[in-house]
Amino acid sequence: MIAAQAALETRMLLRNGEQLLLTVVIPTLLLVLFSSVDIVDTGKGEAVDFLAPGVLALAVMSTAFTGQAIATGFERRYGVLKRLASSPLPRWGLMTAKTASVLVTEVLQVVLLTVIAFALGWSPHGNPAAVVALLVVGTAAFSGLGLLMAGTLKAEATLAAANLVFLLLLVGGGVIVPLEKFGPAGERILGLLPISALSDGLRDVLQHGAGMPWGDLGVLAAWAVVGLAAAGRFFRWE
Repeated sequence: MIAAQAALETRMLLRNGEQLLLTVVIPTLLLVLFSSVDIVDTGKGEAVDFLAPGVLALAVMSTAFTGQAIATGFERRYGVLKRLASSPLPRWGLMTAKTASVLVTEVLQVVLLTVIAFALGWSPHGNPAAVVALLVVGTAAFSGLGLLMAGTLKAEATLAAANLVFLLLLVGGGVIVPLEKFGPAGERILGLLPISALSDGLRDVLQHGAGMPWGDLGVLAAWAVVGLAAAGRFFRWE
């Protein structure tokens, strides 16, 4: 039942034009545009080496947080979640299916963005296990925050808030613009955001060949614990 629901969730997500815009089109355009045109100073080396890890982090956020929050919020509004909760599929099974759908979508995103980045001259380094750990824990963090928003706010408020957060974190989360540009105080504060931790962690591994970035992984783990716990406590199915 979980596998069938996960497959259904994945098909619905991939058929949704707005979701595809968030999860595929926007990250791809940002990667190609900022790698090809010298708009933002990304420091020494090729721009794509700085941008690719940040865009991968953005892809995770767009799927696990923004897309999931909006979709789940409207499912809750229209009574879909209430009906599914009364089906033979248990509530934890439904959440597991949604998580599996997010992971499948993210795999497709990572493959697509990696191929494009290689075509633009990307030269990644580092331990693949560290990359996987960051992506998985980052997904947990953003999923918890997305479900918390979808389960507590009205659907229209979720739509507005999720898109606003997406735009703000795109600008101030170290995805395109290096955090050093915001000054020492801004860098310290913004570095505690989940998108910043994921971007910096992936960049340390893939651009600089570092080992496991425990600091960034710890920040993501903290967000995951808080977000998932709060979602489990306050999520309303109706």
